[in-house]
Amino acid sequence: MSQTRVFISSVQKEFAEERKALRDFLRGDPLLRRFFDVFLFEDAPAKDRRADELYLEEVEKSSIYVGLFGNEYGIPDKKGLSPTHMEFLLATELKKHRLIFVKGAADSARKPQMKTLIKEAESQLVRQRFSTSADLISGVYASLIDYLADKELLRFGPFDASICEDAGLKDISTAKVKWFLELARASRDFPLKAGTDVRTVLSHLRLLKQELPTNAAILLFGKDPQRFIYSSEVKCAHFHGTQVQKPIPFYQVYKGNLFELVDQAVNFVLSKIDLAVGTRAVSIQAPVAYEIPPEVITEAIVNAVAHRDYNSTASVQVMLFSDRLEVWNPGALPPVLTLKSLLKPHGSFPKNPLVAEPLYLTKYIERMGTGIRDMVDRCRIAGLSDPEFKLTDGFVATVYRKPGVAFEAVSKASGQMRPPIPADQVGTKSGLSRDQVEMLRQCLKDQSIANLMVIAGRTNRTKFRDQVLNPLVEMGLIEMTIPGKPTSSKQKYRLTKKGRNLIAKLAKEAGSDGK
Repeated sequence: MSQTRVFISSVQKEFAEERKALRDFLRGDPLLRRFFDVFLFEDAPAKDRRADELYLEEVEKSSIYVGLFGNEYGIPDKKGLSPTHMEFLLATELKKHRLIFVKGAADSARKPQMKTLIKEAESQLVRQRFSTSADLISGVYASLIDYLADKELLRFGPFDASICEDAGLKDISTAKVKWFLELARASRDFPLKAGTDVRTVLSHLRLLKQELPTNAAILLFGKDPQRFIYSSEVKCAHFHGTQVQKPIPFYQVYKGNLFELVDQAVNFVLSKIDLAVGTRAVSIQAPVAYEIPPEVITEAIVNAVAHRDYNSTASVQVMLFSDRLEVWNPGALPPVLTLKSLLKPHGSFPKNPLVAEPLYLTKYIERMGTGIRDMVDRCRIAGLSDPEFKLTDGFVATVYRKPGVAFEAVSKASGQMRPPIPADQVGTKSGLSRDQVEMLRQCLKDQSIANLMVIAGRTNRTKFRDQVLNPLVEMGLIEMTIPGKPTSSKQKYRLTKKGRNLIAKLAKEAGSDGK
């Protein structure tokens, strides 16, 4: 299939950043690069020809003309026309598909000739305004998608917005949608209530196309997502050394929807790293600290799941070594971002925007592009080295471990010195599971079941009740705040006196183990 040539106009210094960002985006986007080839004057080889002749020749060769109009007009020729103006006139004469983008909302600072050019363009076609490179890229992306649709060249859309082949509404889990609604309302004041039907919810989230679920719908709420999108699984491995070696001591492949994948992968890592437990010398609640902050682990994993390239047949990989955690995903940075700019304040450019929105609504991710900076800050607070990010055959986030970090963090919080407890021993002396011990600690304050499920990394409400909450209630360790209405939407759980005593005992045992 031959590519459609796109000519990006306006060789002005004021557009140096935008032109480069737009070129990199069009060449890097998995969908658009299939259909479009981009001409940028800066990429043209040196020739013994006048520059304006080359511009006009390239306009003739191109099918789409993208004009960037700003404040500067350019250097006029003998006829009083700048290169940008001549390119626009030729594109108009040759009936090229023209896309005009004007930088800035105010026209007061523009050169008079540029104001004239903008009015000339406005009289012929709809133009868009932009402020940043991100705005420009978004506008050009939407315009080119429309172009492909009009030309009937686009038989498929972006992956997350495309219909999931062979899937129907019967493949959407009602329970998972209900869980989402409850958490989204509690987290972000989502307007739809828990009883809203599946079709309405998916439609509201733009996850239906022609009344069929999109790939994003199946990834987020599918009963069996891997039946349709096999590579959406997450592979987790734990190595005792610093290199990948076989046989792998601990290896697990997780399947399920994206929420479940994140929760399961995070729990895998937390179950393999050290956890330090302090005393109640300073606070009524015994402080605990993981060797690596859970928020850092979660951010690395949820980024991999949310921003990966789902057209790839590869899976997300989470690998824990003796000195570091590596999270790899088959994807790349948006063209407007670099590894260096990741560490600075930057905009949010989700690879899969329809996937990202429900993750945002449930507070799995934020919209502000602050996740990487938060990872760095949390690692520094915990005394860890800065995490590293690199691009190989995918995007790799590396978080470094440091022996004794959890121990030091808890010592500061509790005023007591005690070594970390291996994760697989937490709760064993009491006969409780790790999740149950954590639930007891959290229930020092009244907690809703939705909050407790998030804390425990669980997504199946029924299993969570049967495996974690109900046994604790039956043992008299926690109780409902509204026992007469067990299904009340305002129902919460709190520690009983017996539960408080057990928490104190566990903290004491942890202290004696460290002597």
